[in-house]
Amino acid sequence: MADLSSYPLLALIRERSLIDDMQLEEIVAEHTRSGRPLSQILVDYGVMDTDTQLQIMAEHLGTEVVTISDGDLTPDVIESIPAATARMYQCLPVEIDGGVVRVALADPLNPSVIDELGFTIGKEIRLVVADPAQVDKMIQRHYPAETEGVSDLLKQLGADEDIAKEVAEASMGHSIDVSSLAGEAPIIKFVNLVLFQAVQDRASDIHFEPFEDEFKIRYRVDGALYEMSPPPKHLAIPVTSRIKVMANLDISERRLPQDGRISINLGGRQVDLRVSTLPTQFGESVVLRVLDRSALQLEIENLGFPKFIYDYVTEAIQQPNGIFVVTGPTGCGKTTTLYSCLRRVNNIDSKLLTVEDPVEFDIEGIMQVPVNEAVGMTFAKALRSFLRQDPDIIMLGEMRDLETSQVAIQASLTGHLVLSTLHTNDAPGAVTRLVDMGVEPFLISSTLLAVLAQRLVRTICKRCRTPFEPTESQLSLLNLSPHDVGEKVFYYGRGCKECNDTGYRGRKGIFELLPVSDAIRVLINERAPTVVVRQKAVELGMVTLREDGLRGIFDGETTIEEVLKYT
Repeated sequence: MADLSSYPLLALIRERSLIDDMQLEEIVAEHTRSGRPLSQILVDYGVMDTDTQLQIMAEHLGTEVVTISDGDLTPDVIESIPAATARMYQCLPVEIDGGVVRVALADPLNPSVIDELGFTIGKEIRLVVADPAQVDKMIQRHYPAETEGVSDLLKQLGADEDIAKEVAEASMGHSIDVSSLAGEAPIIKFVNLVLFQAVQDRASDIHFEPFEDEFKIRYRVDGALYEMSPPPKHLAIPVTSRIKVMANLDISERRLPQDGRISINLGGRQVDLRVSTLPTQFGESVVLRVLDRSALQLEIENLGFPKFIYDYVTEAIQQPNGIFVVTGPTGCGKTTTLYSCLRRVNNIDSKLLTVEDPVEFDIEGIMQVPVNEAVGMTFAKALRSFLRQDPDIIMLGEMRDLETSQVAIQASLTGHLVLSTLHTNDAPGAVTRLVDMGVEPFLISSTLLAVLAQRLVRTICKRCRTPFEPTESQLSLLNLSPHDVGEKVFYYGRGCKECNDTGYRGRKGIFELLPVSDAIRVLINERAPTVVVRQKAVELGMVTLREDGLRGIFDGETTIEEVLKYT
């Protein structure tokens, strides 16, 4: 039966025995397939109308159901919650009763928002239940986007003399409590807004960087960094402290690096943030890696493999034993590819174990173990104990040294399928990297199934895509002649509002697959250099990263510059 912890509404209905297991499975399957709201599917399947659903939620929360009409939403009710806050927490004030604001949520079964909301706006909040679709519509209508942006809040914060004074005292060494600074309402609001904005802009990382005279905030979107309007320098300490509070880090420790995690609901989406702090000359630099669960689609079909790679990979991960390696630089999507492979083979009849540094996403039904060097929990140590846990498939975050590689090979020789990553420039390089680490060539040739190299290139924005005629020098960089190109059309992005004037929106993978065939095994056993292995692989039909990049250019999905930059 489906795990209902992620579906609180279904859990409530199931508790009251108003739905049977078969209907439950059908509804969850339809929700997973189509992504439509559960409440709507329940109505469409004739299981339960909206009013009954609302009544059940209200009873569970000990509150009442209200009907929202435009007439009730007077300006003073709407103004009781700032626009940015209403959008971020997806909440709508419906009535002011004395000093209490009655609020309806777009996700009524996420009441943890209420405490944070009360704290942010400094009023007492009472929860009521209303039709989520209606709440959503009213939020869009009464709080249009961009009514209060980061820049407005920055103006207010810059002018907030109390905070500036407290920070000055703290930096002079006065015994002022930094945690009280981190708890100031404007600081909480600012940090939440920065995170919200980053998730809206599809950022993968958020950098908070203190310099001598300024404090910078930068987002990484589609692999490139963009700077936000910088906040006043004196906000560095309170903002950093606020993030450390959210990640349960030691606020008073500013001399050592720290790592933590934040799980937060932003604009109705559950987002995990991985936090890393680093002491620098001018204060702590903080980087957050955004792990947005709702944007993640861990299915092999969504990775954009060409058909022959898709067929080969799906076959390789069904093998009973052997090693499948994904290779490429940091941030090229190796982990996403491996997670998607794990999702494909994650059946009730297989036991899956992963060891990662750190665990990026929690996947249902898989035992995931984080590396912890501080207490001696290394990749190799975890792997050794894995073999006593009777697994079928093991994912190893990275084969980073001889010991780990040897244990991985041992695991595959004893009948386990091992998925792992390596940092090399291309697929043939992975073979020679293992030999250089000191692994015996005959062990590599007898266990390695295939190596998949990948890169992420930015895709051209669909809205402002424009054809152009490439020059001969541009073509020669790609080793093409005008004759090779023929009638093919090249495109670039002019830049528009949709893509923040970058010309790019989103990324796609380019791939290079090296299947370990008998001819390649012979070369591995002879300790052949990478160049020889590559030549042989190309002879046998391997499509290189550069050639796969050309496919992207000819399909009008990416640009010459992107392919040259990454291959």
